[in-house]
Amino acid sequence: MNFTPGDSNVTMDMNYRDTLVVAVGKNVTVIVLGITINYINATMVHTFNKHHIFKLNPRFILFIHLVLNDMIQLTTSISLFIFSYAFNTIYVSLCCLLILPAIFTTQNTPLNIAFMAVECYIAVCIPLRYNCICTEKRTYIVIVIIWTVSSLSVLPDVFILLATEPLEFMNSRVLCFRDAVFRSTYSQKKRDASHILFLVVVWLTLFYTYFRILFVAKAANAKKARNTIILHGFMVMLCMMIYVQPMLFQVLTYLFPGGVASIKFAIFIINQILPRSVSPIVYGLRDKTFRKYLKRYLCTVNGDK
Repeated sequence: MNFTPGDSNVTMDMNYRDTLVVAVGKNVTVIVLGITINYINATMVHTFNKHHIFKLNPRFILFIHLVLNDMIQLTTSISLFIFSYAFNTIYVSLCCLLILPAIFTTQNTPLNIAFMAVECYIAVCIPLRYNCICTEKRTYIVIVIIWTVSSLSVLPDVFILLATEPLEFMNSRVLCFRDAVFRSTYSQKKRDASHILFLVVVWLTLFYTYFRILFVAKAANAKKARNTIILHGFMVMLCMMIYVQPMLFQVLTYLFPGGVASIKFAIFIINQILPRSVSPIVYGLRDKTFRKYLKRYLCTVNGDK
């Protein structure tokens, strides 16, 4: 198999390693996990749309944007995973259509969490100005900013591709991963630079806001706030793993040279699926107000009642 979820620069040549049973098992596992997570996420979106109280709250607006972003990211990543087994190589133009949404949404996630951290910081540390600073309109502006920043990071790769590659390349078949399509050295250097910039900015934002929140929470003896911050930190670490994925792959393959196929599958599960399964718990199910309404729709039986 040859695969990357959009942001990795490694390939998975595993057709000669995976037996039919193993290949089917991996694909079934990924599909079942994807359907389950997207079902839960879709129920959360339905809950959000059904109750006006959530549409006026910046925290829930950012949360539901994260959920929608995760659904797109998970769908495109799993599609790439399956296509890599089914077709091995695909046309460059089709690969671009699959990779770009995966890259956009993968980079959106840590930015969204960073803004959620800022919203939490304002709510805890300067509550008297919260209603003035965190408005519905400004929250949607923040969402536009998130997509704009991701676009400015990714779209130059498309322009470089069109400027440097011959037209025949767009009609050729390649292994569908980022560096096979955006193979210019300029694109690779820009990607590394943007990853470092994202990493620094997001972590500085998180450290500042979380330490300030921890200080206030400690003074108020707010145990729940401290536990929430710990979970947020864990979520951020999972999402930021995508930035160190190539380095992690090199280290693991050096330590376990005979387990390349298993390492890449494990990295896919950890980087692409695990964060999407944790975020509904951290940002949705733990909230009493959201959970109260969600119970009505999560199961058909409960919804009928």
